[in-house]
Amino acid sequence: MTTTTTTSTLLRRRGLTEEAATAAVDTACRRLRLPTIRSVLDDAVAAATKDQLTYTRFLAKLPLAEVDDRDRRSTVRRVKAAGFTREKYLEDFDYEANPSINPATIHALAAGDWIRRGEPLCLIGDSGTGKSHC
Repeated sequence: MTTTTTTSTLLRRRGLTEEAATAAVDTACRRLRLPTIRSVLDDAVAAATKDQLTYTRFLAKLPLAEVDDRDRRSTVRRVKAAGFTREKYLEDFDYEANPSINPATIHALAAGDWIRRGEPLCLIGDSGTGKSHC
C-alpha cells in the first residue's frame, strides 16, 4: 500500500478523543464553509448510532444534507432577488379555501413535465399581477 499525504494525515489523527474529534470537525467545517454539517452533526451522529449506520452511509448523509440545504437557501435567494411582492409557495396553498382546485393537478403542474414536453402556458388573472413578465 502506498502512503499518501492524506493517508498519513488520517493515521496521525487516529488517537483523537471524542471532544477533540468534535472540535476538529467543527473547525474543519468552518474552514471549508460547511455550515449545515456543523449544525446537524450532533443529530446525525445520534441517528447513525441509533440506526447502526455504516461509516460510509453516515458519511453520505452529511454532504447530502449540506447540498439539500444549499439548494433550499439558493431557492430562497432567487425568490428574493426576483423581487416578488409576496412570497408564495405551493406547500402553503390552502386547498380547502377553494375546493374546486384539484391538488393532483397542481402537483402534476409543479413537476414541470409539461415544460419539458413543450406544452403551452396560459396565465389568467387580474391586470398588474405580473403575467406579462413571464
